[in-house]
Amino acid sequence: MPSPDMNQPRPLLEMRGVSKSFPGVQALQEVSLTLGRGEVLALLGENGAGKSTLMKILGGAHRPDAGEIRLDGDRVEMDSPHTAQALGIAVIYQEFNLVPGLNAVENIFLGREPVRAGFVRKGEERERARALFRRLEVAVDLDMPCRRLTVAQQQVVEIAKALSLNARAVVMDEPSATLTTREVEKLFALVRELQSQGIGVIYISHRLEEVFAIADRVTVLRDGRHVADRPVPGLTRAEIIRLMVGRDLKDEFPARQVRIGAPRLRVRHLCRGRQVRDVSFEVKAGEVLALTGLIGAGRTETARLIFGADRPESGEMELDGRRLAPRAPREAIASGVGFLPEDRKAQGLVLAHSVRENFGLPNLDWLCRRGFVRAEAEREAFGRFVSQLRIKVPHQEQRARNLSGGNQQKVVLAKWLARQCEVLIFDEPTRGVDVGAKFEIYQLINELAAQGKAILMISSELPEVLGMADRILVMHEGRITGEIRDVRGATQEDILELAVK
Repeated sequence: MPSPDMNQPRPLLEMRGVSKSFPGVQALQEVSLTLGRGEVLALLGENGAGKSTLMKILGGAHRPDAGEIRLDGDRVEMDSPHTAQALGIAVIYQEFNLVPGLNAVENIFLGREPVRAGFVRKGEERERARALFRRLEVAVDLDMPCRRLTVAQQQVVEIAKALSLNARAVVMDEPSATLTTREVEKLFALVRELQSQGIGVIYISHRLEEVFAIADRVTVLRDGRHVADRPVPGLTRAEIIRLMVGRDLKDEFPARQVRIGAPRLRVRHLCRGRQVRDVSFEVKAGEVLALTGLIGAGRTETARLIFGADRPESGEMELDGRRLAPRAPREAIASGVGFLPEDRKAQGLVLAHSVRENFGLPNLDWLCRRGFVRAEAEREAFGRFVSQLRIKVPHQEQRARNLSGGNQQKVVLAKWLARQCEVLIFDEPTRGVDVGAKFEIYQLINELAAQGKAILMISSELPEVLGMADRILVMHEGRITGEIRDVRGATQEDILELAVK
């Protein structure tokens, strides 16, 4: 009589009893995971739960302290990313793995260039890249260096690179973090195509609606341990949240009753090329104004003009009735404008520095005395935000690059909260952040609004826009194409209709 296990198909992938520690942190402790052929497994957990570490072990970027990996039942050693790729494992990391100075084609085929008689067959590379982007239904400039592409376009290049490997298993770590609803639908179509070919997909996302839309099964990690493995049918959103955070989370968007005051930030006829065209709006005291639209609509470009990171060709701005014309971010900060950027790694943090030093950078004017940083005052101030924001960090000298994505975001948030800015621009404030941490960030946004701050929130997550904003502006091709004042009565379809005008 065969055992029940013999009647089950052999998993494509197994990770058994995997453990990994870093200085001061036990990242994983005896974690196990299985993936079947043509299965979409959602890997869930709060920031710092160990998801990215587990996938880096699978992708050969980290070596485990204990445990084993099996492919088709055979034990394998993922001793390098090259080995993992050769075995059919493609990992799209949350942190992009692109060479900034190379274009999309060069990045996709880097180290695997088609060669004839010692020369790279560039024409073949370009045609294969075009075919990959046609599958994704996304247009990317093949000649532009990746450092000049938007975050969303860089994400698409990463996905195309993974597809070019003809992998048996594909890991997608927050693949939709920068994508709008329309792009996410295209991503799902691609995932289903991979499924139909028998390719297993491990899908990491903090957007729970995506889990129900695309996943067959969920594996949940908490504090570096495996806590649950469940089929998606029959699961509820509340159950997933409870498994992830270890407690009930009744409301995703905290209630807020704030009296909205007079305009604080005024923007009039702002222009910069075709990216920002005749943009005018105002943000009032206590107001959360959401700026949304499809990728490339000009949202971030508008924010950069306000913050002085770019110079407008024309237009004017005012803050509390005074002219605002920053020639550099330093001048915008001095005027009372803070900017939480979309790309926290490239623009929000100095990854090689400690989290304490990152916190202090925009606050040196009040942390310094006679040219020297008051280290004790800096530690005390940052310590308060570590507690308030629940930043998971073993000590303040931990390098920023060693934190999870969500905790990095909290460090960026902490430095601007300490700055006491009057206008705060949040560009994708919860990108790559888990549901528990999102709620905490939403609470902080509400508290800032209650203090009379003017909040400009740029977001691609339409539920977030509808759940947090007092008013919504929609952009398309550099212009504001619509305004929604009755946010509570609006739908995602209302926003999308304005976004494609």
